[in-house]
Amino acid sequence: MAIQRIGAVIGIDPHQIEEYKRLHATVWPDVLAANERANIRNYSIFLRQMPDGRPYLFSYFEYVGKDLDADMEMLAQDQRVQQWWSICKPIQRPLADRNEGEWWASMESVFYAP
Repeated sequence: MAIQRIGAVIGIDPHQIEEYKRLHATVWPDVLAANERANIRNYSIFLRQMPDGRPYLFSYFEYVGKDLDADMEMLAQDQRVQQWWSICKPIQRPLADRNEGEWWASMESVFYAP
């Protein structure tokens, strides 16, 4: 099975960082199950304040399915995921130069050591 490694970045409201951390310390089991059904594994989010003074979130996950677009659409249609996103999205600050249709901006993979 081929694994796709996917990274993305997004800004975060600096006044909401603790709330975002609190939410992710207790992610809803339904959301975790939906990620599993969508063939997402090893999902991680990292936080870093960059030299521009703004905080950013960096995400990484491994996709182990056969149709990423279909699985992401299935995930987006899940009602519990939609509820989760309705809480998280107002805290996030999408990058102005992200691709059309993206919320989190895609990052290019340049290295992987097996």
